[in-house]
Amino acid sequence: MKNISKYKVDKFILIPLILLAAISVVTIFSAQHLLTNSGNLALRQFIWYLLGFGLAYFIMFLGNDYIYDHAWILYIIGVISLFLLLIFGTPINDAKCWFTLPFNLGTIQPSEFMKIILIITLGTVINEFNEDFPNPTLLEEFKFLIKVMIIVFIPGLLTFLQPDTGVVLIYLLITFVMLFISGIRYRWFLIAFGVLFGAIALVLSVYFISQDLFVNIFGTSFFLRVDRLLDWSSQSGYQLENGITAIGSGSIFGSGLAKTPVYFPEPQTDFIFAVYSSNFGFIGSIILILLITFFDIKLISIAIKNRSNKSKYVIAGILGMLIYQQLQNIGMTIGIMPITGITLPFISYGGSSLLSYMIMAGIIFNISNESLRYTN
Repeated sequence: MKNISKYKVDKFILIPLILLAAISVVTIFSAQHLLTNSGNLALRQFIWYLLGFGLAYFIMFLGNDYIYDHAWILYIIGVISLFLLLIFGTPINDAKCWFTLPFNLGTIQPSEFMKIILIITLGTVINEFNEDFPNPTLLEEFKFLIKVMIIVFIPGLLTFLQPDTGVVLIYLLITFVMLFISGIRYRWFLIAFGVLFGAIALVLSVYFISQDLFVNIFGTSFFLRVDRLLDWSSQSGYQLENGITAIGSGSIFGSGLAKTPVYFPEPQTDFIFAVYSSNFGFIGSIILILLITFFDIKLISIAIKNRSNKSKYVIAGILGMLIYQQLQNIGMTIGIMPITGITLPFISYGGSSLLSYMIMAGIIFNISNESLRYTN
């Protein structure tokens, strides 16, 4: 019997990750000239990547079964951290999304880890339901959906109160994608879309009829978030206009490293694609998009080939999150999507988000190896 190593790494996942890491560090280095008193963010991102690859290996050491078995413990820890954030979180730009670490180690954002915790928890819950009820009735599905709604509502509400609407949208998208492939009746999605459309229509009606009334009902914070979402339709806003100008300045081959000609806020996070496009041009942008696409297609291939339904649900959640963030971030940078503060996975600066993605990478490595570990 031939023994297959537990820690075998799929090179078609590893190589794209290494390339994305290099692009991330170089682009963040280029963005630093647009910032003041920011420190060496590129070096920090490099260190975060080193820690991230170590964390991915640790996840491989634990194994996915161990993580799935402790899904509820992780969920409780995640929810408690989001609750404590509202009390002890450090306010940054009028939002309590971060804990400040001691010894000037920076900050940590619990909602980034909650995304992967939610994927693991929902994957476990969906798999248990399908095993317990192979042919569920409408009532059984309804009870199951209520359970899922409660699971998502608790962290969703706590994250919304920070406030961080962008991450709440990711929670909802993760849930939708995982439920869609779970095998439940499609009529539930029609009902959900109807309720969602009605709620959005009601909120927007109040917004356009009377903004003062809107503020009185929903509060100033929610008004500002809706107002920001709607700004993109007029192609207005200092950040968007300067970001598009920077992208256009890159032309075919780019203006060169650290030569972004105009300033715009958050060049190292939300608008990292504008910095990259300005420096490396249209050709560089196409290469990055192709690399991202290759990585996503590889994940789809892994999900299709894997025999474990639980693993399929988890990869579906990861894919839903990644593809949404990729489309949303690049789309808002070029003005075809509303600006929501969504970062570009594996590229934007941020320790919490990067470590959460590398946890996902470790889980993906494990899933890709599942068929090899027990094969003669």
